[in-house]
Amino acid sequence: MTYCQFASLRCTINDDMKFHTINRAARVLFILCMPIFVFSLVLGAAFNYVPLYEYGFREYDAGSRLGISEADLTGIAKELISYYVSGDEYLDIRIAIEGKVQDLFNREELIHMKDVKGLVQLDYRILLGTFLYILAYTVIRLRWTADRRALARSFLAGSLLTLSIMLALYLGSLWDFDWLFYRFHLIAFSNEHWSAQGYMLKLFPGGFWYDATLFCSLAMVLVSAVIGGISGGWLYRTGKGLHFQRLMS
Repeated sequence: MTYCQFASLRCTINDDMKFHTINRAARVLFILCMPIFVFSLVLGAAFNYVPLYEYGFREYDAGSRLGISEADLTGIAKELISYYVSGDEYLDIRIAIEGKVQDLFNREELIHMKDVKGLVQLDYRILLGTFLYILAYTVIRLRWTADRRALARSFLAGSLLTLSIMLALYLGSLWDFDWLFYRFHLIAFSNEHWSAQGYMLKLFPGGFWYDATLFCSLAMVLVSAVIGGISGGWLYRTGKGLHFQRLMS
């Protein structure tokens, strides 16, 4: 073998090693994006799902306790949803409570709702970013490598990772949901206005957030199970690589 041939072979090997490294890193990032995408998708949908608000208002009898009609409660839910995507800095809801028109939330609650809006919009950005990466990875896989087996295994691995995380969170909630919920607020917010005394806590008591968390968790499990079921079913049906040890290959 001549020196030129040796140098050419060495360059080819190095290029293959670089491609393999980049390819593996891209796949690992794809798998890690899956639970983040599913979480942000379900969370964003929940914040915009009026029936979830209405369920909480009915279940915890917010109308009777606050003297607000069901129609007004639905209006509050829609106002909140509109606020999350609006350019308004603070929420402005005035409503008749026991026959007296007044501001629904006090100053501390308005500050907290501004913080919540920031988190919701962050969730939207994360959802868009992870969706674009998942879409780009899928298109590149199908268009340039045409390796459907590796793509299906990546979807399956991402789904299994999501289900594993959801199982861990479920076990944690059984241990002490209130503690986890409290720690989340300490991490997510830079102030304690989330505990402000007013109509906010009466509209959304702790039980509402427990139920909402349960519903969101079930939705995440469902989404992950569908994605994993389609991917795993295709691999099993075609006999092309449904092996757990090959999920990262």
